[in-house]
Amino acid sequence: MVRPGKDRSVRGPAPRPGAGAGAGTGPGPGNHRTPADRPVPWHALPVERCLEILGTDGDSGLAATEAARRLRRYGSNQLREARRDSLWRKLAVQFQGVLVLVLVGAAALSAALGEQADAITILVIVIVNALLGFLHEHKAEQALEALKALAAPQARVVRDGHRQVVPAADLVPGDLILVEAGDRIPADARLLESHSLAVEEAALTGESRPVGKAAGAACAPDASLAERPTMVYQGTTVTRGRARAVVVATGMATEMGRIAGLLEAAETEPTPLQQRLAHLGRVLVTAALAVCAVVVVLGVIQGEGLASMFLAGVSLAVAAVPEGLPAVVTIVLALGVQRMVQAHAIIRRLPAVETLGCATVICSDKTGTLTENRMTARRAVTASGAFGRSGEGEPWRPDPAGPVDRAGIASPARPDGHGAPGGDEPAAAPGEAGRPDPGAAAAELRRLLEAVALCNNAVPVSASDDPAGDPTEVGLVKAAWAGGIDARRLQRERPRVAEHPFSSERRRMAVVCRDQRGRRTSYVKGAPEVVLERCRFLLRGDGPVPLTGTDRQRMAATAAAMAEQALRVLAVAVRPLDPGQDPEDERVAESDLVLVGLVGLMDPPRPEVPAAVERCRRAGIRPVMVTGDHARTAAAIGRELGLLGEADPVVEGRELEALDDEQLARRVAEVNVFARVAPEHKLRIVRALKRQGAVVGMTGDGVNDAPALKEAHIGIAMGRTGTDVTREAADMILTDDNFASIVAAVEQGRAIYDNIRKFIRYLLACNTGEILVMFLALLAGLPLPLRPIHILLVNLVTDGLPAVALGLEPAEPDVMNRPPRHPRESLFAGGLGRRVVVRGVIIGLTTLTLFVLGSAGGDLERGRTMALAGLVLSQMLHVFDCRSERRSAFDVPLSANPALAAAVASSVAVLLAVIYWEPLARSFYTVPLRPGDWVMVLGAVLLPWVALVVRRHLPGGPPRAVQAGRPV
Repeated sequence: MVRPGKDRSVRGPAPRPGAGAGAGTGPGPGNHRTPADRPVPWHALPVERCLEILGTDGDSGLAATEAARRLRRYGSNQLREARRDSLWRKLAVQFQGVLVLVLVGAAALSAALGEQADAITILVIVIVNALLGFLHEHKAEQALEALKALAAPQARVVRDGHRQVVPAADLVPGDLILVEAGDRIPADARLLESHSLAVEEAALTGESRPVGKAAGAACAPDASLAERPTMVYQGTTVTRGRARAVVVATGMATEMGRIAGLLEAAETEPTPLQQRLAHLGRVLVTAALAVCAVVVVLGVIQGEGLASMFLAGVSLAVAAVPEGLPAVVTIVLALGVQRMVQAHAIIRRLPAVETLGCATVICSDKTGTLTENRMTARRAVTASGAFGRSGEGEPWRPDPAGPVDRAGIASPARPDGHGAPGGDEPAAAPGEAGRPDPGAAAAELRRLLEAVALCNNAVPVSASDDPAGDPTEVGLVKAAWAGGIDARRLQRERPRVAEHPFSSERRRMAVVCRDQRGRRTSYVKGAPEVVLERCRFLLRGDGPVPLTGTDRQRMAATAAAMAEQALRVLAVAVRPLDPGQDPEDERVAESDLVLVGLVGLMDPPRPEVPAAVERCRRAGIRPVMVTGDHARTAAAIGRELGLLGEADPVVEGRELEALDDEQLARRVAEVNVFARVAPEHKLRIVRALKRQGAVVGMTGDGVNDAPALKEAHIGIAMGRTGTDVTREAADMILTDDNFASIVAAVEQGRAIYDNIRKFIRYLLACNTGEILVMFLALLAGLPLPLRPIHILLVNLVTDGLPAVALGLEPAEPDVMNRPPRHPRESLFAGGLGRRVVVRGVIIGLTTLTLFVLGSAGGDLERGRTMALAGLVLSQMLHVFDCRSERRSAFDVPLSANPALAAAVASSVAVLLAVIYWEPLARSFYTVPLRPGDWVMVLGAVLLPWVALVVRRHLPGGPPRAVQAGRPV
């Protein structure tokens, strides 16, 4: 316990605006920093000085009147709410795309020219597209609301010398608060006194286990957030002990509020797909306007009327713009979302689906993402042997490397329970030569596990449910279960008669239990250096032997080696008590101990993550660990996951602060593991990677990850263990919290982008053919081969269904063996533009030829009907060529995408209905075609397609597999 003397400066100065809990933070949301303000290092100041600055009495707290005055001055202890867009505003955003605006303009022109059917058709497709996007993105950014929900609704305070409960929103700087196990900290506060206090700070710092706190601990002024044992922070949770503290910051001035401010400042950039589609829209608009201008000018020069040529120009514009493209993109992305759900990923923003496919770097938090976010006993060492476990649920197995080697140096055992490579001979037990006795080692392990099960305050509910309590003690209960020991039964058989609790000062815990014969035994666990100095004996087999200096040295060396492997090491000891000895006497319970052994715990990596990391690398994606945990722990986990080589560096947050932006940009290209990072460090890392041109994914589950998630191109949150604020800031949520699911999602993202290229290739080739047939006809002085209503029918119906079906194509077999495409890569990369033009020319010439043949006798409507039939059928054949950029139509089985066959059949059915069903024929100005007409149509359509297929398979033909400019 730490308890200060009473502070007499009750009427001291009020806290200065901006003098907050951490660097750059202030005490209340109503404060605005001035240039003269400097942050107060509360964590490093003596208690008396903190109370003096805050004008608070250390016993009686603030007066109620003073608290009310400060509440008016500093404002409520709440996070500032972000300005929220209305539902109408969110819906209006869906109409801001270039292509959508062009379609709206085309609808207006059509209506002005009396083409009401055209105008209505265009508007319907625009509205459907906007509604689809709105329905998938209607959930507004609720990050600040989620942060606000993390604040404790009530707080226990001392005011006017009396304990009382007040709304947490009414706390002010200078308030005295009382906290105990299970409480959520309501504001940033400086500890005044503490009793075995431990706080779970993972949401802020990334620490995987509770952090011990002590009011009297020494703390450097420049200590990072994770290294301030004298402070507690809003939104964190007390896991053990109790404390009294004085509030130093509330609302937006807290560390939680600072993160909220970072989240507000983080920018959301357009995704690569959005950028590419916007560019495509501008290209299409420019092309359409240019073609229209040329046609109108040429027509007027040739003596045509301005009005008729303007109508012809509008028809060309309609042909140039793929009306169905925005809707098809939205529909295909929505279908991709459904596929993502099967891969345990929920997409919150549709364009993020495609962004995954071009990710080049994934920055991952460690705790709960790469690791299981639970302490697991991985290694146990006794006098006669060593034991290991590969993970939770695994039994204890002997480690052939033994606890120490013959030279007295600790074996470099790995945390996975295996010894050093090349350890052929089992090591000798401490103090003796020869092989250890397996029977003695097993007996010692059982005594060790019994001791940790009894010297434990975790509540073992059942063997199938997680115990409740401190994560380390929970891990020890499960370690006992793995050794066949039921902690519940053991605690009933040996009830506790005394306890000497753990504290950060004592660094050990002892309990005294009584067995069924009335014998009392003290069980002790704690830091190895603390427990070892209290031991006089060593448990060997069934009985104690004197602990020699050599034994002590070797066990200390073993503990040090285990610590180097990022294990949290506890020494375990026992002492049988004589009948006359007092169990409540700390000196009796914790002296003349018998050392039973050592236990090493760690937050283990998820077993599936190493394979996922390797698969990421094969796909050209660089995984990077960004954690708030200790550098030694991060390095050990990084090596076990394959992220870090033996000589690779681990960079800490302090080192990042010494680098400017240019130096950091160079550094991030070389480092795969960052440790002891704060939220602003994560933001800088993401921004540095983005400046290098990387497409950055960021995973995380804590509040401290949210700003970086929002800043990254693709933010990936954990669905099970993640906080609400993280999930709301993310683009994608993993429902199983499994890093390996990211790889499956990346595969889906790449497949979806491939499919977008496929239907863009299809739609633009079709539109190129439409433009060409209209343009050539006007240049030749021929009547228009297609009416505007025909073009709309093709673009929205007969083209639309196959285009959507192309979006359902399964992933190419090699999709995860390709490097990520460059973020600025054009949609037309890899020869796609050339293929669009070639096929468009063929479709246009085929359609124009059929129009000329059909109207040769003066029957203009028959010629237009044959042109429409030829156009639709040419496109139906072309859709099969678009199924793969790397394989021919004959290499891709039709059974892989039955929806495509159904879509083609539906489009042909629509064509036949428009030609032969009288009501539709009148609306679309078509006439029934005769058998001879169909012979010409089918011949004209099939001949070029067969020629292309034959040429592709001839020696010296064009490569069949081209992607992003790289023939395969």
